[in-house]
Amino acid sequence: MNLSDYFENTQGLGILATADSNGKVDLAIYARPHVTEDNTLAFIMRQRLSHQNLKSNPHAAYMFVEKNPDQPSPAYQGKRLYLTKISEETNTELVKQLSRRTPGSIDPRDDAAKFVVFFRIDEIRPLVGTYPPA
Repeated sequence: MNLSDYFENTQGLGILATADSNGKVDLAIYARPHVTEDNTLAFIMRQRLSHQNLKSNPHAAYMFVEKNPDQPSPAYQGKRLYLTKISEETNTELVKQLSRRTPGSIDPRDDAAKFVVFFRIDEIRPLVGTYPPA
């Protein structure tokens, strides 16, 4: 399965890690990324700490933990993606086009500025592990 199909068809929880220029790390829950035709990732971001960190440090990591209720044991599966920001846009129409939310849903934060931030994928590693750890 290619990365675009993976994120379109796999449910789960995503966490984006960024750090400022001093190395102070931040973590935030993020939706599944959009995979472009040239195999870059795009996230819709608000003007918050993760976006602010990327202004001084373009490196980020995204961990995606698959939701798998049929998993026979308490094992984790997913992907770890190591990223570098390459560009961003404030195109409102592109934000609407990429949004996976249903058109009728209302979020009080929808009036806040949003950015489409594009990342190069530097490395992909599997997420493996069990709980509790052995």
